[in-house]
Amino acid sequence: MCYTFQDIMPRPAPKAPVRPPCQLSLFPETAALVRVDPAINCWRFYHLSLQPDLFGGTALVRQWGRIGTAGRQVCELHHDAGQARDALARQLRAKRRRGYRDRTAG
Repeated sequence: MCYTFQDIMPRPAPKAPVRPPCQLSLFPETAALVRVDPAINCWRFYHLSLQPDLFGGTALVRQWGRIGTAGRQVCELHHDAGQARDALARQLRAKRRRGYRDRTAG
């Protein structure tokens, strides 16, 4: 029986793909808020997220409604990510003034 070099030497393990470095955002790109007040039967949620659109801009997607329902959704288009982040920050300030709080995991 004749052996070749490839049969004798073990093959090197395949290398894991290298992921490019990820830039962490200084500003929030998503937010989940809730407003719960059983005294007035208020059980509401509010979700905000930034998503890129097909034309190089950024969309601010707002979803709100009563907890347990699909709620309503609106998509606001912005020319760049900076304008969309400003709009998200304005919405967060307004909702927190109205009694919404960050949703906690527990």
